[in-house]
Amino acid sequence: MARMLVIDDEESIRKLLSTVLKRKGHEVFLADSGQKGINMFERTHPLVTILDLRLPDVNGIEVLSRLRAIDPQACVIMMTGFATGEAEAKALALGADDFLQKGFSLFELGEALRRAMASMSKDPVLAAAVGSRIHNGGGADAGK
Repeated sequence: MARMLVIDDEESIRKLLSTVLKRKGHEVFLADSGQKGINMFERTHPLVTILDLRLPDVNGIEVLSRLRAIDPQACVIMMTGFATGEAEAKALALGADDFLQKGFSLFELGEALRRAMASMSKDPVLAAAVGSRIHNGGGADAGK
C-alpha cells in the first residue's frame, strides 16, 4: 500500500516493524545506520520513514535534518528508548511528524502513521485507511 523505510540499529526492532508493516501490505526497506538510511531514502523515496534517535554513526536528529534537506515534505516518525524532552522538542522543531517511545503498542504505531499520513494527504479517507490497517492487528507491544 505504501513504501516505508525503517532506520534502526537494533535488528529486533527492524525485523518486528518490517513484519508488521509487510503484513499490512506495505513495501518496507530497512537500514541499520544513519548513513545507510539516508542512502536508502534517496533511492526509494518512502512515503513514511520510521527513524531511531540513537544510531551508531549519525544521530537521528542529524539524519532527520538531512532527510528534510532531500525532501522537506517527507513523513518522518522518530522513535527512541532514550527520549528526553529536549530531543523530542528538537525533532519536532525539525519537522518530525511524531515521536514514539520504544515499547509502543501496535495501536500507537498505527495512530502515529494515521496522523502523519492525514497531515500529508488531501484524502483523509486514504490516510485513515492506511493507519487502521496498521493497528487492526491488536495491542501487542513493539520495541520491547
